[in-house]
Amino acid sequence: MSGTTENSCMKTVYPRSFCRVFDCRIACLILAGLLFSGCQTLPPNTGLTPAYAFAHPEETALGGLSKGDAQHHPGLSGFYILDSGRQAFLQRATLIEAAERSIDAQYYIWNSDVSGRYLARRLLLAADRGVRVRLLLDDINVAGRDDVLAALAAHPNIEIRIYNPFAARAGIGKLLGFVTDFQRLNRRMHNKTFVVDAALGIVGGRNIGDEYFDLGALVNFRDRDVLVAGPIVRDISANFDAYWNSPWSYPIDLLAPDTLKGQDVNGRFEQARAAAADTTGLTQVPPQNAVAARAQVPQTLAELTWAEAELVFDPPAEDIHDGADKPKQSAQALRRLVDQSRSEILVESAYFILGDEQLELLAGIKTRDVRVAALTNSLASNDLTTNHAGYARRRQAMLAKGLELYELRPDAAACTIWIEPPGFCE
Repeated sequence: MSGTTENSCMKTVYPRSFCRVFDCRIACLILAGLLFSGCQTLPPNTGLTPAYAFAHPEETALGGLSKGDAQHHPGLSGFYILDSGRQAFLQRATLIEAAERSIDAQYYIWNSDVSGRYLARRLLLAADRGVRVRLLLDDINVAGRDDVLAALAAHPNIEIRIYNPFAARAGIGKLLGFVTDFQRLNRRMHNKTFVVDAALGIVGGRNIGDEYFDLGALVNFRDRDVLVAGPIVRDISANFDAYWNSPWSYPIDLLAPDTLKGQDVNGRFEQARAAAADTTGLTQVPPQNAVAARAQVPQTLAELTWAEAELVFDPPAEDIHDGADKPKQSAQALRRLVDQSRSEILVESAYFILGDEQLELLAGIKTRDVRVAALTNSLASNDLTTNHAGYARRRQAMLAKGLELYELRPDAAACTIWIEPPGFCE
């Protein structure tokens, strides 16, 4: 049978008259939702004074610690790979405790789970001691949490902005907003940066959530970050400021001006403070104060690898409705690296889909006797079947062009090294 609504109803032996009434009601609901979402508009995002990252790391303890190491490597930046999720979580938690002047955090996802709530509560305690906290989140995963974010932003030292928000803040209105304005839906902020006191930062693939920190019961992602020091930190802050000051970044209280009415904000703060030391669900307890945190930082700095560095990021779109089919700065930078390759190109990517142009480029690379090898997800280790379908469709073509292709097993022997929860890798 075909997949029409009428035939679906026939399978369950409903009369056709019921199907017609049911179809009409669904159509009316969709039409009403479209009209509702179409009538809603974002408030004017004007009158905001541009704000910029803290610029004097030498005035802070973290700045002093990192400067001591940097002076032995003039002009270079330091890097420490955060290979496991537990490392990544502990480093973020440690930097929050060590902060004195500023914390700038920019994420596509910040989950309300064990790790997400713990880090958010510690940000509140940092703000209590005078640290300026700026949190920039993409709107795609904010739905239903405007009240929580608005309450947090009510703290005098915390600002929260939402990138590329939809006018409808939740429910079917927001869902249909995706459908009716796909150009905006497709303009997401995937950047993930975390800078403390302009001295140390973390960039890489991890969002904030249990599955990124090896704490998930069912799913854990194999991601990677780097903790950085030196001149590159200024560039990371410039990336943050570009998005923070974009007209597409809206203060949460502008999007949800009435959410705090009748709320006991101080009561919510007290509840969060009381729960801030709760480490239930964490596999390791992070430092609980500045003294303990700053005592751990030199151990990390001793592991830094110092090298020349360049940060490449795609700035926010001037017009959110412009076409997204033009190569951005990051794509252009990767193309330059490919063109300059002489012996080997190694690629590690969760989603690896080459178009016709990239396949022809791959063939040209092989004529230069350059080895190209890529590691990506297998179907069994992939979290998005749709993305894997796009990759699998091109797999034979990539192999035919000379690419060495490797797929990650979900039961790889190294799983027990990467993922800490007992029994997860069995």
